[in-house]
Amino acid sequence: MIGGLIALKIDPTLMTQLGRGRRTVLVTGTNGKSTTTRMTAAALGTLGRVATQADGANMDAGIVAALSANRTAPLAAIEVDELHLPHVADALNPSAVVLLNLSRDQLDRVGEINMIERRLRAGMARHQHAVLIANCDDVLVTSIAYDHPNVVWVAAGSGWQVDATSCPRSGEPILWEGDHWYSTGTDFKRPQPDWRVDEHTLHGPDGLELPLHLALPGRANRGNAAQAVAAAIALGADPARAVAAAATVKEIAGRYRTVQVGDHATRLLLAKNPAGWQEALSMIDPAAKGLVIAVNGQVPDGEDLSWLWDVRFEHFEGTRVVAAGERATDLAVRLTYAGVQHTVVADPLHAIRSCPPGQVEVLANYTAFRDLNRDLEEKAGVRA
Repeated sequence: MIGGLIALKIDPTLMTQLGRGRRTVLVTGTNGKSTTTRMTAAALGTLGRVATQADGANMDAGIVAALSANRTAPLAAIEVDELHLPHVADALNPSAVVLLNLSRDQLDRVGEINMIERRLRAGMARHQHAVLIANCDDVLVTSIAYDHPNVVWVAAGSGWQVDATSCPRSGEPILWEGDHWYSTGTDFKRPQPDWRVDEHTLHGPDGLELPLHLALPGRANRGNAAQAVAAAIALGADPARAVAAAATVKEIAGRYRTVQVGDHATRLLLAKNPAGWQEALSMIDPAAKGLVIAVNGQVPDGEDLSWLWDVRFEHFEGTRVVAAGERATDLAVRLTYAGVQHTVVADPLHAIRSCPPGQVEVLANYTAFRDLNRDLEEKAGVRA
């Protein structure tokens, strides 16, 4: 990000200048931004050259660096931190904005989630021409887009409903009936989706059905792909070509890849907040010989780890579980209360090696994931 940081010191209007003349899709949400941005860039690539971040740097400096690196691309797929979306949208005047989900993140950095929802709602109200690709299964995202004149609703799924038990507009309870939800005493309810996804198929307007076979695991990634494809189609992409392109995405900055560490086939997963952890835990292969859970508590992770108590760890019978990371003992306390048999090996690389030979799943938060990838390259000879 250093180039973008220095450039903005020289000229604070540079982001606006770099965005001029491009058709831009912004992607934001608490979880899935990097994955969806990569899929969106792939789908938009069927229309022409696309400027995008290679490494998920989603604040001003990283965005400017990405746009500077490809100044002549007519299209852009830009990941944006949810706190930065309003002013980035003002600078880049996007053609479309993908709204994935909203849930509690690091409270010591981000603050309360209802405040973020109100900021994003006000920010999107300034861009009436932009197409909002909004997840109608997420109550808070729906509130952001509900009054907007130009919305494509996608049933992308919501495995985490804890942060939207009450209506963000009225405070009344949110009630669920199957996939449908509504606010009692108001007309705020789940919109009818234009797009929906199931295990094998993406269903679109006018009876459109497209096979969807992703390289990435998990229901959340099928929802991410649905929103990425819907955004590309909103900009004119052919649906079948957009789906095929999005399905080629295999890993994002090391996430989801499998590497060999001695006699351990090690798959790397990243999670950064309660909703993300719950989704990542659902991807763990029950046949794996070991599960390493690595937790740090540095500033980018959030120094307050009380969120560990919101995550369900109670279903790992028969798998060797190892607590690792700088805050391994905090995690060990949580695992003990969850009734999960485990050992504590603070160094994640040593934790992997402590598992029985065979498949090992590694689930790490932000800096633990970053540091493990560095150690894999420097100490275990695994090339990025």
